[in-house]
Amino acid sequence: MIALIQRVAGAHVSVDGETVGAIGHGLLALVAVQPGDGEPQARRMLERLLGYRVFADDAGRMNRSLADTHGGLLLVSQFTLAADTRKGMRPSFTTAAPPEHGRHWFDRLVELARAAHPGVETGRFGAHMQVHLVNDGPVTFWLET
Repeated sequence: MIALIQRVAGAHVSVDGETVGAIGHGLLALVAVQPGDGEPQARRMLERLLGYRVFADDAGRMNRSLADTHGGLLLVSQFTLAADTRKGMRPSFTTAAPPEHGRHWFDRLVELARAAHPGVETGRFGAHMQVHLVNDGPVTFWLET
């Protein structure tokens, strides 16, 4: 499982002009599921999303996590993160999970997140989405499990 996380001052996702998920200060996580992913990867990714220290403490150092700050978490499925871009001029998606597998484990990640943290929002799996965000910093990290 892959997540590209961005610390945001605010973010929202819209589909056909309708906002389907929105948060204030927190993390936007673009998430890709890979073929071998399952329960261990989903649980570890959630642990990292909630515990990764990307928010400033009183001294201005990145020592606080999403769990510490009680910020929002916006989870957006994005299979293109799993693309193989090593050769040619067009990405290959053979390294991304098939849609059924991807939906199952993305939904499981959302379920785990909602059970563990308040303020979890999502995009719409498989939809053409517009993701709007104000990156705070900018702060962006690539996480893999």
